[in-house]
Amino acid sequence: MSHAMVVDDSRAMRMILSRTVSEMGYEVCAAADGVEALALLREEMSIVLVDWNMPHMNGFEFLKTLRADPRYASVKVMMVTTETEVDQMVKAIAAGADEYVMKPFTKEILADKFRMLGLIQ
Repeated sequence: MSHAMVVDDSRAMRMILSRTVSEMGYEVCAAADGVEALALLREEMSIVLVDWNMPHMNGFEFLKTLRADPRYASVKVMMVTTETEVDQMVKAIAAGADEYVMKPFTKEILADKFRMLGLIQ
């Protein structure tokens, strides 16, 4: 089974994303911020869905930390955030995000992004 991680400080959003990703066939773990996510991160993760705005370590800082570690070079990162400014999207992609989804989103949007990343058929 493929593994995914959901990183968001909102408990409700973690539940929604976890359920959606689980329905796509993934075993999902969740973290409330970037610090907790780094502690849970494993090389076998296929994808991490991460919010931008979180306490302790935000999603952008998490992304930069993840991309600096060659062990996680193959892990896909999808920013799932309320940050809708084009500059923020460009910054995230330049830092190594593979996809960017703006909240609110639908299950179909997430599935389309997973397909584009080659993670589901």
